[in-house]
Amino acid sequence: MRRIGIMGGTFNPVHVGHLMLAEWVRDALKLDEVWFIPTGSSYMKDSRDILPGRERLHMVELAIQDNPFFRCLDLEIVREGRTYSYETLEQLRAGYPEDMFYFITGADCLFAIDSWKNPERIFSNCTLAAAGRGDVSLEEMGGKKRELEQKFQMREEIQVIPFLSLSVSSTLIRRRILQGQSIRYLVPDRVISYIEEKGFYREKNDVKEDQKSS
Repeated sequence: MRRIGIMGGTFNPVHVGHLMLAEWVRDALKLDEVWFIPTGSSYMKDSRDILPGRERLHMVELAIQDNPFFRCLDLEIVREGRTYSYETLEQLRAGYPEDMFYFITGADCLFAIDSWKNPERIFSNCTLAAAGRGDVSLEEMGGKKRELEQKFQMREEIQVIPFLSLSVSSTLIRRRILQGQSIRYLVPDRVISYIEEKGFYREKNDVKEDQKSS
């Protein structure tokens, strides 16, 4: 039985905060691997502001290629229509029934996840691994953890993991590119080279609408 971390997200673009969080949780929970799954067509975000799924997928592949514990999957990119986390987790559970899955989130998702589509089906197919980054206290996270565990009668305890306080975000990176500012050390060098080669994020709202993204 393998212990697999699931790192979902738009990754528009992927940055060092994503990579640090994945490695931090992998080490804390002694995971065998972390699988990055770029979102397909999100019901939470305007797809006009998101690069096509294949481009975001490729940037993740560039970012993780030096880490033997990281993989990138295209499950949500190739899925038709809107994609939801519960569907992805059910697909993973069906495909890898012997493995244990840990859904990696930040504190913000911990407090919002019960409003997601079919949260009970998320919890029945994975263990939630929520990392605190300083914006929310561990005591507050602990209270939400107990609330969710009781509400959804979870078999597996939510894992709350202290993490570094980072203010890096994809929004910040896109803004800096738009303003002609450096993103060095915020984004892996291979990803920076690809962004520059393609001319991504140089103009506001110049990204293409993705027909298969989440």
